[in-house]
Amino acid sequence: MSVTDELLKNNEAYAEHFDKGDLPLPPGKKVAVVACMDARLNPYAILGLEEGDAHVIRNAGGVVSDEELRSLAISQNLLGTEEVILIHHTDCGMLTFTDEELAAKLKDATGEEPPFDAHAFGDLDEDLRAAIKKIEDSPFVPNTDSVRGFVYEVESGKLREVR
Repeated sequence: MSVTDELLKNNEAYAEHFDKGDLPLPPGKKVAVVACMDARLNPYAILGLEEGDAHVIRNAGGVVSDEELRSLAISQNLLGTEEVILIHHTDCGMLTFTDEELAAKLKDATGEEPPFDAHAFGDLDEDLRAAIKKIEDSPFVPNTDSVRGFVYEVESGKLREVR
C-alpha cells in the first residue's frame, strides 16, 4: 500500500467524525501565517490553532515572494485578516544552497533553466526582516500594523521573535 493510500484511509476515519462543515470562510482569528513547508514544523500545533482559525500559507523556506503577497492580499482584502505571522525555522534546508546552485542542478537534470527563483537565504533573521519589510511596503496588503516574524527552534519547539 502506498503512503497516499494510507492517507486516504486516514481521511475515511476523519470524515466519519467530521463536524466542521459549517465553519465560516473568513478565519476566526483574523490572522494569516506564512511558514516553511518543513515536515517538522506544524503551525497549527506551534501556535495552538484549530481549523477555521487562520490562513496558513506554506512554501519552501516560508519566503515572501509575489505569490505569498497575492495570497496575503486575498486574505486581507477579501477575507478580513488583520495580522500576519511569519515563521522560519532552525536547520532549514534553504540555508544549505544558493539559487544559482539549484538552478544549475535543475538545468543539468532537465536541460532547461527553471522558470522560478528558489529564494534561498543565508540568514534566518535577515530574511525575516526583509520579508516583513516586503509585506509592509506592499500597497496590496493594507493591514501591516501587526506583521511579525519568528524563528521556530526545531530543537526545543520554541518561537524566537525577530525584530
